[in-house]
Amino acid sequence: MASYRLLSYENKGQTRPGILINENVFDLQFEMEVHAPSAPTYSSLDTVLEDWGNAQNLLKKISDNPGSKATALDHVTFRQPINNPGAIYCAAANYYDHAREMGNEVIKSDIQPYFFIKSSSVIIGTGENIRLPLHHSEKFDWEIEIAAVVGREAQNLSEAEALSCLAGYTIINDLSARDHVRREDWPFGTDWFEHKSFETSAPMGPWITPVEEINDVQSLTTRTWINGEIKQDSSSAQMIFTVAEQISHISKQLTLKPGDVIATGTCAGVGAFSGTFLKPGDDIRMEVEGLGVLTNPVTRRD
Repeated sequence: MASYRLLSYENKGQTRPGILINENVFDLQFEMEVHAPSAPTYSSLDTVLEDWGNAQNLLKKISDNPGSKATALDHVTFRQPINNPGAIYCAAANYYDHAREMGNEVIKSDIQPYFFIKSSSVIIGTGENIRLPLHHSEKFDWEIEIAAVVGREAQNLSEAEALSCLAGYTIINDLSARDHVRREDWPFGTDWFEHKSFETSAPMGPWITPVEEINDVQSLTTRTWINGEIKQDSSSAQMIFTVAEQISHISKQLTLKPGDVIATGTCAGVGAFSGTFLKPGDDIRMEVEGLGVLTNPVTRRD
């Protein structure tokens, strides 16, 4: 089977599902007309994920012998790979090096995974503008994360079974408003909604890498550059709870659904601990080994 990636891109004002093969993008709907003319068409990657059990074999056939006209990758305008995930589950403080920069020495045996939910309405794709709502915060921060994309309904998974529910992986920038993490006007202490969910606060992409393309998700380098200066430089080996452990934990609380996204935590090097925050005019580049590069310019929300 040839290597492939799944993406969404713009064509004549429409968002189309695509499959990337050897630096060329093929329209997935056109490919289905060639390889599966009697099958229901996939109008988006969301519908591919909803039918992942059947889609896998078709995608393998397409990757081995694409039959439609290709567009060179450098001529493609990307869009967010998933339009409307059911949920974005986010792991908090899940890297040892990030916990240390916060002043915490974590003893894994003493804790359980900690999650919050980020709104799926704030996703944008690679190359799209991060439009900072400057009225909302003065301390916008970056967080590179490996995101696991669910491909089949799953519940009560063991750690050994956990990765079997995945379709693939992508990159997510879990943008954060650091001055909203604490609330003094309410007795609850923290405010994860205002901290994590605001306009364009979930850049995602550039594509979905099928899970079988990644030999070991726990040994991937993760790097972030702000205006060309490296800020985060770590590895998923620093995760406190592995991807499999996180999936198993969530699946015992609720049923994971196709298209759900699990953002697995960030490494050291976020802006809060150097007093450096995002501003209009900045450029963000994030790279995870095997998953591609996510880039976004920073602007202000009009």
